[in-house]
Order: sequence, then structure tokens, then C-alpha cells
Amino acid sequence: MAQYILEPFKIKTVEAIPITTRAERAQFIAAAGYNIFLLPSRAVTIDLLTDSGTTAMSDQQWAGMMAGDEAYAGSRNYYHLQEVVREIFGFEQFVPTHQGRGAEQVLFGILAQPGNVIPNNTHFDTTRANVEARGSVAVDLVIPEGKDPTNRHPFKGNMHLAALETLIAQTGVANIPLGMITITNNAVGGQPVALENIRATKAILARHGIPFFIDACRYAENCYFIRQREPGYRNKSIQEIAREIFSYADGFTMSAKKDGLVNIGGLLAARDPALFEQIQNRLILTEGFISYGGLARRDLEALACGLEEATDEKYLAYRTGQIAYLAERLLEAGVPIVEPPGGHAVFLDAKRFLPHIPQAHFPAQALTGALFLEGGIRGVEIGSVMFGHTDASGAPVYADLELVRLAIPRRVYTQAHLDYVAEVIAAVYRQRDSVRGLKMIYAQPSLRHFTARFEPL
Repeated sequence: MAQYILEPFKIKTVEAIPITTRAERAQFIAAAGYNIFLLPSRAVTIDLLTDSGTTAMSDQQWAGMMAGDEAYAGSRNYYHLQEVVREIFGFEQFVPTHQGRGAEQVLFGILAQPGNVIPNNTHFDTTRANVEARGSVAVDLVIPEGKDPTNRHPFKGNMHLAALETLIAQTGVANIPLGMITITNNAVGGQPVALENIRATKAILARHGIPFFIDACRYAENCYFIRQREPGYRNKSIQEIAREIFSYADGFTMSAKKDGLVNIGGLLAARDPALFEQIQNRLILTEGFISYGGLARRDLEALACGLEEATDEKYLAYRTGQIAYLAERLLEAGVPIVEPPGGHAVFLDAKRFLPHIPQAHFPAQALTGALFLEGGIRGVEIGSVMFGHTDASGAPVYADLELVRLAIPRRVYTQAHLDYVAEVIAAVYRQRDSVRGLKMIYAQPSLRHFTARFEPL
């Protein structure tokens, strides 16, 4: 029987959630073209679209925002953030950005050129889009276990080291401006990366003189899994593990809207002084001055507080425990999910959930609509809508995995909410044969999942 972990906080402010009828939800989803991104939030009862920017901030963060020093340059909030970044990540040179894709746009705008190849364990959507917008090729090199939803490997997010070596040999060092690793690995189920794998990835890239960057948006959750699962780290603190992880990095990008526990913000850091000078110059052109990076200074203060709060082990035990609870409830009902559960979301395996719907008819997208129709739950497709494309001949190329991500906002939902989610999903699973596939009737060439429209078959 699934056990729910005690929240290490109490609730001070509440927000009403919409309760709708099935008939109302049917109208909403049809008007949205069966794309959950196009639903108004007033239609959604439990919103698991993303854990990005949906955090409930703490009393200390709100108090810090009231002390925002809105000076254009050199505000005291920037210097507080500087202290925290130095303490957790060990980086002296960093800039704030408005969010993670701002950091990616600045970094790839400098380093990525047409024809370049950029390896990663798995690029997520905006990272891939920013790479491809520069004419570069984003290559995913996750270990084979990461592509098997039933494999319970403790670090399914790991980089495939032999594949990385092969890629470098085939592509040539001159065509690889940087290598990356994403922690945790969102696209394969929020799966963690072992410190041993991070260390080995760094060694391979360093041997070839290729800079190593980390996509750090869920670094604290990854640190917690290392502490729980990797030999030799049980007695290390989260901050000690984080310092070791980032000691191997030449730089990092971060959407602080995840493990920064804020509603907006990002970070970009680099060790190389010459590169960092270019970063500062490009940041001023695209984001803002180097000490605010497109953010209000009160947001910098909330971020400084949030980064520290995210390393608290009681919080991380609750955070990962909440995901594990929902996963266990679903497994008890026979619902196929990605195992083991990751750090920020439960991922439904749509191929096994809806085996009668071929990938050409977008089973994961169809499942998002069914969950909303049944109970007003909004998840997100991580499959062939998000990652599918066409090859040089125009033939469709489908994603390896067809997943529906149920991303749990931090410090937002209670056990009763998650029990409701489990009950709704179990109800859809019992009547899964009635779920129909979809036909895509509109799509943009890049990041199509945000605005695509569908009609039922």
C-alpha cells in the first residue's frame, strides 16, 4: 500500500481550484483543438502540465521580495544571489536570465554554429529548439535502459559513454563546440544521472578539449537520488554532492523555475573568462544588464532564497516521496508507468496504456485529452508530437517513447489531490479501449507541441 510522506511545511494561503462538469470539459478540449497547452487555466482542476514556474513560494521568499532593491545595476539582491551561487555551485562567473531558455539562447548564440553537433544525454524541448535554431544538430545519447519504461535501473538518465566516444570520433572535435548533460533527464521520465557518469562524461570531453556544460534545472532532485542510490554518498549532504557535480562542469544553464523554487528566472555560468565576457555582452543585448538579466531584483532575492531551500533534505524527501506515492497508487491499479519514478513527475507509458492507437495517431496526445475529459487533469505529451519529425525524404520519424508527464508543482498539491489524480487515471485505464487517436491538422515547424491542433479520428 502506498504511503504518503508528511509535508515539511504548513499552508498559509490557499487558492480556489475550478470544478467543472464533463460536458464543460468536452467543450473546452474541443475549442483547444485537443491540445492541453491551449486550455485556459479556469478549465483545469488539477494542473500537472509542468513543474516549471508553478511552485508555491515560502514565507521567506515572499518576505525577501518585499526587500527588493530595484536598482538597475548592482542591486543588493544580485550580490545575495552571487553568494548563494558560489556556495552551492562553486561558480564565480554567472549571470541571471529571465528563464532557462534565455540562458540557452545566450549560450548557443555564442557557441553553436551551422553544422555543429551538440551531444546530450537527452535534450529537452527548448534546448533542442535553441540548438537547431542555430543550424546545429542536437544528438541524444542516453543509455539503452533509459528507453525502456519497465527497466528499474537506478540511473536511467545516464549518458551512453561509448556512444559519446563514437560520436566524437565520427563527427570530429572541431564540429562539437560543447557537450551537455541534463539533470535530471526529463525526456526519459525525470530519471537521475549518477555522479560516476557525470565524472566519466567530463573525462571524455576533457580528453578531447570539448567544454562540458550541465543543464541544471533539477539538480537538487538529482543530488538527492545520488545520496539515496549511489555508493559512497549516503553520508554526504546535498550541497556537498552539488559542489562535486559542478566541479566537473565548465559551465551550466538553469531554468530556476524548477529547483530554484521560483515562478520566473534562470542562470548561466561559465568558467572561461573569454567566454564569460561574450556571455555578458550578449546578455546585455538580449536579456538585460549583467546584474539583473531580465528579472526584477525582487525575483533575484526570491531565487537566492529558493536555491537554498531546495537543498533541504527534508524538503527533498517530501518532494521525491510525493512522486513515489502517486506512482505506487497507479501501479496498484495496474496503470503502466515509467519505472522507477523520477524526481518531478510520474510518466504514463501511452504505448502500453493505449496499445490500439498507433504512433501515427499520437497515443500520448490522445491520452492527455482523455485525462482532462475524465477529471479535469492537465498533463503533457512527451512523445511524437513533441519530439517527432520528418526525415530527408519526408517520411515521419516517431519518438522512442510515447509518454504523458504528470509534473507535480512544488509545495502545491496535497495527498487528497494526488489520490484524486490516481482515481481519475485508473478510471480512464479501465475504459481505455474507448480512447481514440488524433489527426494533427495544424503545426508550426518548431516547438509544434505548444500550438498544434488536432481532431479525433
